[in-house]
Amino acid sequence: MDATLPVDLFGGGVVAAPMAGGPSRPDLVRAVGAAGGLGFLAGGYKTPEALAAELDAMDGARPFGVNLFVPGPAEADRDAVLAFRERLLPEAAAVGADVPEPRWTDDDGYPAKLDLLLGRVPAAVSFTFALPARSAVTALQAAGALVLQTVTGPEEAVAAAELGADALVVQHPDAGGHSGAFLGLPAFAGTLPELVAAVRAALSAAGARLPLVAAGGIGTPEAAAAARDAGAAAVQLGTAFVRTPEAGTNAVHRAALAAPDFARTATTRAFSGKWARGLENGFMRRFPDAPAAYPVLHHLTAPMKAASVRAGSPERTSLWAGTGWRAARDEPAADVVARFGR
Repeated sequence: MDATLPVDLFGGGVVAAPMAGGPSRPDLVRAVGAAGGLGFLAGGYKTPEALAAELDAMDGARPFGVNLFVPGPAEADRDAVLAFRERLLPEAAAVGADVPEPRWTDDDGYPAKLDLLLGRVPAAVSFTFALPARSAVTALQAAGALVLQTVTGPEEAVAAAELGADALVVQHPDAGGHSGAFLGLPAFAGTLPELVAAVRAALSAAGARLPLVAAGGIGTPEAAAAARDAGAAAVQLGTAFVRTPEAGTNAVHRAALAAPDFARTATTRAFSGKWARGLENGFMRRFPDAPAAYPVLHHLTAPMKAASVRAGSPERTSLWAGTGWRAARDEPAADVVARFGR
């Protein structure tokens, strides 16, 4: 296909990243779409029933997308998880929370959510954490959805192109939240424009030509323009939308992004068992050796995170943010789309 994106979906050249855990609620997705961008509902961590309710809320809205986390192979070391749970007990107790017994399964609602989207087809479906089955890609395309795959480097881009994806979300390590890496390769060492250029070159060498959506650390319109100059057809923004009134961001997260208290972002496995970037807080510093056990750790830490938010404390909850977080504003989503659009 031609390396451009459908004008009716991407006319403004701005995509609102699917941010699981609250920010990407229907209000935000609708507002981004109304402003000429493409909003995404986040299917990760949701039950099929919860995702269906959000689809109900989107009835009559402009075209939008849905993101799904693709379950990966089991990677939990049970002894390491149980040891982590013991260390977590006093952390949770400090905010009045319990620590549940480990849940050893991955996102077992994934097949049902995929079936849901095949019956209630959004304009676009994106996949993160792993490649979906080829049959899922072809079925969604046959139903009329554009299929996007999150990639973090040239090798993953070629694999996604071979699978038949319509477009790629090229995610730089500076992105907030979870990394979409699925090949286990070292993180890309250059800038986002250099990553976009490297992916373009790899696709060209493989005889593929796909539109690219650049993501990761885009805090200013100038950074968005640089990604487009490198060959991106659109930019995907996450942190830039987190402080908008339409986002479902909790009050502690909003305040942390605006406060001068945090010096930097860092990556951690402590909250979910998978690498993710956020404002570095005390919990992250105390657990630099958290085991690779996604989503087992997510379920273990969820009550503590919720209790930390209820207590108004940013110290024991995830504060996902990209490296451009200081530029995020408290402004309507439509203003973000206008500032970062073409």
